[in-house]
Amino acid sequence: MQHTSFIKRRKSRQIRVGSLLVGGDAPISVQSMTNTETCDVEATVRQIQDLEKAGADLVRVSVPSMEAAEAFGKIRQQIQLPLVADIHFDYKIALKVAELGVDCLRINPGNIGREDRVREVVAAARDKGISIRIGVNAGSLEKDLQKKYGEPTPAALVESALRHVDHLDRLDFQEFKVSVKASDVFMAVEAYRQLAREIEQPLHLGITEAGGLRSGTVKSAVGLGALLMDGIGDTLRISLAADPVEEIKVGFDLLKSLRLRSKGVNFIACPSCSRQNFDVVATMNELENRVEDLLTPLDVAVIGCVVNGPGEAREAELGLTGGTPQHLIYIDGKPASKVTSEHLIDQLEELIRTKAAAKQASLDQLLAKD
Repeated sequence: MQHTSFIKRRKSRQIRVGSLLVGGDAPISVQSMTNTETCDVEATVRQIQDLEKAGADLVRVSVPSMEAAEAFGKIRQQIQLPLVADIHFDYKIALKVAELGVDCLRINPGNIGREDRVREVVAAARDKGISIRIGVNAGSLEKDLQKKYGEPTPAALVESALRHVDHLDRLDFQEFKVSVKASDVFMAVEAYRQLAREIEQPLHLGITEAGGLRSGTVKSAVGLGALLMDGIGDTLRISLAADPVEEIKVGFDLLKSLRLRSKGVNFIACPSCSRQNFDVVATMNELENRVEDLLTPLDVAVIGCVVNGPGEAREAELGLTGGTPQHLIYIDGKPASKVTSEHLIDQLEELIRTKAAAKQASLDQLLAKD
């Protein structure tokens, strides 16, 4: 069954981050940030490759020093994925990575320093076709704004963002996106809503320092989910104190739940109860681990009994309904075969992979015709 999202997205200007389009009618992109030491080129490359396998659309790398900039150049040579360099204060680092092939500079023009330095960075970005992300964070607001507002507020975040936007407007540079992140959900959501009314550029969403894997996922889902349902957001990062690969997984799960992106297997699974005819929880844990490498969108229903099982299985591309003594497998909404609990997981994995491969071949054929 094909599902369409009822969300009407905010119309934003489209920019380019390397080969990736952000904003406009482009899909909402999912990104993460490396947490390796950037100067450890091998470890950083390995982590970016792991993120790419998980489906990341782009990756941000911190570049705090000229030594890190040199390492970034070596990383760039080994990575095809669009890369964003995170830079603060030293404009010379921005100029260096611009020469070394960065796709986007995450800066705040205000902390780069004098107007002539900002002008140099913008000139390099324009010359090399590099976009910029203005990244405002509640934890690092300018001192005069802290004094004016007394504490971080949505209005303070937006004023900071517009101040930086003004820098780029004066230089007639429009290839940028903006974020106004806070760890407080209400503050971040209100700031993004206000900013969305003020500018046309794409918005990068995030609840900063959201927390660990579970609590950070919940906080991010609440905050970003509210914004995405408003149609706000063109690219996002789930900020977790966890393996960065988990940020990508959660990001895509969030977009899948709102029907804004389809990537990988979308499981419809019951929470299990005493009616279950096989161990649903153990089955799902094992299946998710086994097929997490698949990127082809596929709806798979795994239901433990015959109360809701047939209905859900008929709506999915592949479905399983628990029964006695055997369980019933549905393919494209129709009963196809029976399976015992002993072979359940192996058979489901095989069917999922076969179905995904066939679907991907069809998608590739359609793309080839276009």
